[in-house]
Amino acid sequence: MRKIGVIGCGYVGLVAGVCLAELGHIVTCMDADRSKIDSLNEGVAPIYEPGLGELIIPNVKRQRLLFTNDIDSLIESELVFVAVGTPNKQSGEADLSQVERAILDLERVFNSESRQIKIVVKSTVPVGTGNRLSRQFFAQAHWLSYVSNPEFLREGSAVYDFMNPDRIVVGANDIDDALEVAKLYERLNAPVITTSIVNAELIKYASNAFLATKISFINEIANICEGVGADVNVVSHGMGLDPRINPHFLKAGIGYGGSCFPKDVRALKQIAGSNGYHFELLSAVIEVNEMQKYRVIQKLRQHLGRLEGREIAVLGLAFKPNTDDIRNSVAIELLEILLTKGVSIVATDPLAIDKAREHLPDITCISDPYEAVAGVEAIIIATEDPLYMSLDWESIAGLMAGNLIIDGRNILSPEKLPESVVLEQIGRPNRASLSDGLNANFEDIRKVA
Repeated sequence: MRKIGVIGCGYVGLVAGVCLAELGHIVTCMDADRSKIDSLNEGVAPIYEPGLGELIIPNVKRQRLLFTNDIDSLIESELVFVAVGTPNKQSGEADLSQVERAILDLERVFNSESRQIKIVVKSTVPVGTGNRLSRQFFAQAHWLSYVSNPEFLREGSAVYDFMNPDRIVVGANDIDDALEVAKLYERLNAPVITTSIVNAELIKYASNAFLATKISFINEIANICEGVGADVNVVSHGMGLDPRINPHFLKAGIGYGGSCFPKDVRALKQIAGSNGYHFELLSAVIEVNEMQKYRVIQKLRQHLGRLEGREIAVLGLAFKPNTDDIRNSVAIELLEILLTKGVSIVATDPLAIDKAREHLPDITCISDPYEAVAGVEAIIIATEDPLYMSLDWESIAGLMAGNLIIDGRNILSPEKLPESVVLEQIGRPNRASLSDGLNANFEDIRKVA
């Protein structure tokens, strides 16, 4: 059992803090957002993450979990995790101001201490950051040491991922520091990689960039499928059976989003450029992802013609199921494009509707999907939420004014839909014959954009 501090109560920091308490450690979670801390002290998680809320109250009652706005409350911590945001700057590089501020604050808090304190960075930072910060902040403060411990959590299953990791990566300049952090996870059954700080940082970026590449690749294959009449679901299944490829992240759709993939892919491209290397593959990954959402616009125009004044329902606002996170959501980006084209939008989502309403006040947000689709000319499924698979599509078809459904996540089974519905999916054969206009290449799609 160790005394641990956590700075940042967002998706990463809060999950890490709560799960470390569940592993038996004494954890103090600190965040500058008073409303967030007030909510946590009332036993209510400020974010939606399956299983997270159920762990908070029991660990608070066991006195293993404390929430505070006061960074001085971390004074008894032996290790302090930094899990603050590192958003992209306009240039594409990561903004490290929150990380640097946290370290400066910790320098002040622990300045009078005679014991060794380890700062464990979970925030995703550019490769080389740990060594730079070590030279900048830790050279004089010998009682502080820097450890990189990147996270590999998926929103919507973050608690499960933390407690059942594929691997644990710990980077440090001193092997004893790495082993001390690795020991925090000894109850978990997972391979542990202890390595240099720069290796640990690059493992995180390379992992996310590779997964994003798989998504963009299968979306390119989907676009070819539309041209030749193939079914991307069958193609990806056949590919995924090869263990060298595997089926994960081979699901075609309207592109990846979220708080990690877009940010990390752009940051790695920027890191490469800053070191004199043009990462051409990642440039293509980013371009393909940016253009993929315009397949939906193209399909809408093919069937509806002029979009101005049309009323369309969008099912799904979060960037993925089981989360209320709309950061870099492709659904939100698609809504913003449709708004510029004069489309009237009704949107629904089981979890993210309040955040979307605040972010886009010009759309109508309705919780009930059946109410949301009433009288619309077309429906776009933008998030692969299981809820939409279980809807009564016979009833929905009867509520619509039109009959077009664009399934941007390929979650619907065409044979289960009413014959009156015109179904468009990504990279799958259409039930209705289409003109050559929908089999355009990216050059044609750019004209739509």
